Amino acid sequence: MGATPSSPSDQLSGKTFAFYPALLGVEHNEWRLEKATWSEILVRNTQTDAEFWIPRRFVGEVSYTGDPILIVGLNVELEVKGGMVVAHQRRVIAMPGTPPVTADNSTTAPGVPDHGPVSEMRLDRNDRRVLKLIGWMVAGALVLVFLLLNASRIRDVRQQVVFTGSDHSFDNLNSRDDYLEVTRKLGQPGTDHPQETGTILYRALGYPERNYTVILMGRDKGSMAYIGTVDRNWRPIHFVNTQTGALLRTLKPF
Repeated sequence: MGATPSSPSDQLSGKTFAFYPALLGVEHNEWRLEKATWSEILVRNTQTDAEFWIPRRFVGEVSYTGDPILIVGLNVELEVKGGMVVAHQRRVIAMPGTPPVTADNSTTAPGVPDHGPVSEMRLDRNDRRVLKLIGWMVAGALVLVFLLLNASRIRDVRQQVVFTGSDHSFDNLNSRDDYLEVTRKLGQPGTDHPQETGTILYRALGYPERNYTVILMGRDKGSMAYIGTVDRNWRPIHFVNTQTGALLRTLKPF
């Protein structure tokens, strides 16, 4: 189910939630809303009791993945630094420049005229060669990234083609379906494996003859609901929304 149009503070009041992406520097990703102003929200970590103010401009959509688990999307990657939440800055390494030619480091022998213009012309040509080399390296890196992205898309397309002629009963599942509703729609699973991650519970209902596994998630066994389906290689093939799809991609097989 997608985000609702009400304000984040209305949706988060009295409920626990997780940030996506998670705050860097904080290991436990489960929070409660303590206070909200027109420009900021105050959140408290349910395990450490640490509190942080987060500007509203960083807070995106709130999505339901099954009551009472909520996912709060962040517009930028945030980190905790010096007790404050700030936008994460990735370091960029600058290329060293070519030192200028001076009288101190000139290689001209004593008594021989130093052809300044010629030396400067050669230096300029070297600079152009370095810049051209850097340009080719950047272009090559962009081409490589483009090829990798297209390879990933091709794998996704192949994955979809593989499932075109197979059982697609999971298309009828949604975030309101609990264990009983899933088994009513798909039948009894061949395998049933639970897993606990912090205070969040997962349940993998395997259907080996159909080559996929249905994943449920919740705070306890009674509140667990459908978030998505993975194939036999544990790759997401169906999910409730983009946030649950991202969670499934980080979830290891169990």
